[in-house]
Order: sequence, then structure tokens, then C-alpha cells
Amino acid sequence: MKIATRKSLLALWQSEFVKAKLQEIEPSLNIELLELSTKGDVILDTPLAKIGGKNLFIKELENAMHDGLAQISVHSLKDVGASLAYDFKLASICKRETPNDVVVFRGNEKSLNELKQGAKIGTTSLRRQMQLRLIRDDFSIHSLRGNLQTRLKKLKDGEFDAIVLAYAGLKRLNLLDELNYEILDTKIMIPSAGQGAVAIESINDEKVLNLVSKLNCPKTALLCKIERDFTATLNGGCGAPIGINASFIDDEIICVNAIIGLIDASKIIKMQRKINQANASDFGVVLAKEFIKHGALEILAENEELLKEML
Repeated sequence: MKIATRKSLLALWQSEFVKAKLQEIEPSLNIELLELSTKGDVILDTPLAKIGGKNLFIKELENAMHDGLAQISVHSLKDVGASLAYDFKLASICKRETPNDVVVFRGNEKSLNELKQGAKIGTTSLRRQMQLRLIRDDFSIHSLRGNLQTRLKKLKDGEFDAIVLAYAGLKRLNLLDELNYEILDTKIMIPSAGQGAVAIESINDEKVLNLVSKLNCPKTALLCKIERDFTATLNGGCGAPIGINASFIDDEIICVNAIIGLIDASKIIKMQRKINQANASDFGVVLAKEFIKHGALEILAENEELLKEML
């Protein structure tokens, strides 16, 4: 078996993780990594929202699978769009790591509120930009591209006072101990759909699907289905500041926090809902329709125009 993967250290960690888990199940299986560069990895001088699509980091991996060079590919689920190329399957969603965002400080601050007036913060995410402006409207927010190591180096070199990243990536690469950071509550900085989860995409082959599906975590898959259905129903791509996070409060109750708005945070729709697990399967669509009733589609359209001006 060959696994198509991006070349970044985090992508390689994820693929090595999946490789090890599959070999635990099937010790005789010979697995190799096929390392590839994607459009999202190559174009680093342009904001993500300007260069396009939901599948910015996976198209080249899917092409390799289609050409028979690999049977599966491993992704950060937040990078995977609602529909997959060719007839591929989302075969497995592994148990999710903590989905929160973190703010990493260059100085000795312990929270966002301790940053100086007009502090320069780096993030590419429009979702994060919007919610940062809700926290403090004096922040000077600038685009930050590149892998984790590149982003952290820019912070260390003094280009920013703080940067916002996903907790999961920092933990997986064992970087947390050397950083000064604050974990942001998911009610304050609502993550993107699927954040913290590793997804395995597979060719449509019964033998491959049966093997890979053994790594699926049903609880994680259910929570991520709620989140992904929500964004898909709103047709929210990388140009849409949308956050949604679903989590279990106990064995039966799921809490869902969601937000959508303009990049400048001048218009916001934000809701929290609690549901029983038995009613959760289609709740992402139900919640999206509630957002639509409150003007979500109009905000998305207005946001597109605002985005053109900003870019």
C-alpha cells in the first residue's frame, strides 16, 4: 500500500501515524509514503482565500491516487471539502485531538487581553480574523502563510506580537513545551469544521476500504459530520468566516457552537445548541437552515464583496 501525503512535518506525522496503526492491524502489510507538494504548499505569498478552493491541499494527492500511484491519502479533515474527486471515499476519521485554537505569544503575555494596543497578530484564517476582532477591535491582523515551523520562526523573528494556530498540530509535533501560549475556549474562538481530526481518503476498493475503516472513531465521525454538514449546507468555502464545533458533554448530550459573519465582525450570527446523540445525525443541516433564516446567506454574499476589496 502507498499513502499519498504532503511533505510538511505535520502531514508526514499524520501519515506515519496512520501507517503505524494500519500495520498494527495488518503486520505483514508493506506501506510506503508518497510525498507530494500541493498548490497550497507552493503558493505562499497569497492569502488562501484568494487562491481558491476547499480542496487546496489535497487535489494533487487525489490525482496520484487516480493515477494508481497510491491507494489512500491522509489529510487534516478541515482541509477536505464536502465532495471528493473521482469516486473516492472518506474511509475513516481517526479519534480527534483537542480541536481548540491557541494564540502563541512572542513575549511573556498570558492572554490576548495582555497584548499591547494595536498588537500585530498573524493568521491566514478569515474565521480567526473575524473572531479576533470580536475579542478586541484594536488588533492589527496580517496574513501568515507557511508550515508550522515557518510561522513560528516569523513570530520569533519579531514579525508578529502573536500568532494563532491549531493546538493539535503543535501537540503532534511536540512543540508546546517550548512555546508561551494560551488555549482559546471553543466558545470564544470557535474552530473550523473538522479541526483536530485526521481523515483517510481511499480509492473505491473493497479490500482497502475494509482495512482503513478499522481506524474510524464513531464518536469523532459523528461530531465531524455535524460540523461538515453545517458548512456544506451553507456552501462555506475558504472565503467564508465560518466556525463550528460539536463536542460531547456526556455520553448522550452534544453541545454545538457555531458562528458566521463578516470578516470585519460588523455582522455576526452566533448560536449554541444542545442535542441528544440520537438526534444528531442530521443536525448540521438543521442548524444551517436556522442560520439561513437569520440571514446567513446574505452575510456570505456580502462577505464575498468585502473579501474582494480586502484582497
